[in-house]
Amino acid sequence: MARKRFAIELGYAADLHGEDMTKAAVRAVRDAVSRICLCGIVEICGRDRFQGVYVHAHVAVPDPDGVDRDAVLACIPIGETSLTLVSGGMSVSGIEVPCFAPGVSNIVAACAALTVFIETDMPDGEADGSKKPACGCIPGAE
Repeated sequence: MARKRFAIELGYAADLHGEDMTKAAVRAVRDAVSRICLCGIVEICGRDRFQGVYVHAHVAVPDPDGVDRDAVLACIPIGETSLTLVSGGMSVSGIEVPCFAPGVSNIVAACAALTVFIETDMPDGEADGSKKPACGCIPGAE
């Protein structure tokens, strides 16, 4: 079985107070999840459940070691999931809000890219269309 890319969606988010890398990462993944439409998997490929669906999250935050991986993966609602955390995103000085929290904390921003793959029975590199994917899609059809 081969995995074929089905969709990609981007998400962005921040934690405004507290410099919580996990909170920013979870919000960025949820932002991407909220935008992506996967009805094509069901309508085009005839899946009644999301079997054979794989979702990979690639998330950039200023401190990847400060992210709870399980919390980020838990907000992907379908399929088998995987996660790559990299250094990136943004950290900028916030403003002091004395009634909320003493001192100044940085604002941290995270960027996420979700890639959805579907499992097919067409081997990678087979582009002649002689084999039909397991999902029922017709290769090269528009």
